[in-house]
Amino acid sequence: MFDIKWIRENSEAFDASLAKRGFEPSAAKLIALDDARRTHITKLQEAQERRNSASKEIGKAKAAKDDAKAQALIDEVAEIKAFIQAGEEEERKLVAAVEAAMAVIPNLPHDDVPVGKDEHDNVVYRTHGEKPTFTFNHPPREHFELGEENGGMDFSTAADLSGSRFVILKGQIARLERALGQFMIDLHTQEHGYTEVSPPLLVHGKPLYGTGQLPKFEEDLFKAGDHYLIPTAEVPLTNQVADQILSDEALPLRVTALTYCFRSEAGSAGRDTRGMLRQHQFQKCELVSVTTPEKSLEELERMLDCAENVLKKLGLHYRVMTLCTGDMGFGARKTYDIEVWLPGQDTFREISSCSVCGDFQARRMNARFRPAGEKQTVHVHTLNGSGIAVGRALIAVLENYQNGDGTITVPEVLRPYMNGLETIG
Repeated sequence: MFDIKWIRENSEAFDASLAKRGFEPSAAKLIALDDARRTHITKLQEAQERRNSASKEIGKAKAAKDDAKAQALIDEVAEIKAFIQAGEEEERKLVAAVEAAMAVIPNLPHDDVPVGKDEHDNVVYRTHGEKPTFTFNHPPREHFELGEENGGMDFSTAADLSGSRFVILKGQIARLERALGQFMIDLHTQEHGYTEVSPPLLVHGKPLYGTGQLPKFEEDLFKAGDHYLIPTAEVPLTNQVADQILSDEALPLRVTALTYCFRSEAGSAGRDTRGMLRQHQFQKCELVSVTTPEKSLEELERMLDCAENVLKKLGLHYRVMTLCTGDMGFGARKTYDIEVWLPGQDTFREISSCSVCGDFQARRMNARFRPAGEKQTVHVHTLNGSGIAVGRALIAVLENYQNGDGTITVPEVLRPYMNGLETIG
């Protein structure tokens, strides 16, 4: 969400930034909608002033025993009252029109974000580790082959129960998934300074509007009655500060949650239909930070380091990509994607995304803070990131730690969570 006053004062810069994201210029449309609102409000104010003055004149006319004038004024006041009542409803419609138009416009990118159309224009930020080498003669297998061979993944029964893009995990692989989630949440709370939160998985529409999923991406959500299943824990975690004024001593606020997430994958027909890469239900360890405008870019680098540390401790090869303007998420001003190496696919795949949103979400949520010694409040800056996607981490461990006989070596950092188990299968 944007400040219409800022758009008026910076219309050319606003449209130029939108153009970098491939969006049509919008400043003139928004200003025209706001002009209509302001003109209507002026008419209402003038009508209210005339009603007040006419009401006073009625008393004077009656005192002068000028009944005809008094009645004419009474009739005029009644007409003005009816106009104001209808006008207030029209004002609400005009305000809603401005808000609806702004609600579907994406955030503006930072100046240092590379300009591009899609993922092919993303830029490598840094790389860690090396591709694993295998001593067996056959090509590395994909995770679903390994999982099914070990009896730990059942896609067929899951499809009978729930349809496509679901899986049943069993035995040691189910335990490995649980170990990964526990390892992540422990790492972020014990070493990285995040506070663990266990949030609701069902939310109303307002929190989804606050973080930018609604109204633009409703088709990607699962709805249950009057609630929505969360697509990411970013929604409840970030909205904890909605409609609040925080003290600057409370910032930065850093929270994390290990939750299930639910996505319809409406725009992914035909993509990643085999295996666990793109599921309707999956676990993710989410990181959220709320901070001051001056510290938000620094906080983004810190969050990225925390997410990378998960992969470093798991001994996985990965690279960090700076997303271009055409590949960033709706609410982001700058985004880093972490892509882990998957030997079975012989490629890098996204496993984490860390974004700074500036005050974009804060304006939608009305989340502010009061700087020390200041009377005026300022919108906070919000950040979110995956720390990391548990299902994709499971895929990466299976493929990178596979052995020639189909067994899986358990990474050392996970063995305490696996009761000392060293090999799966």
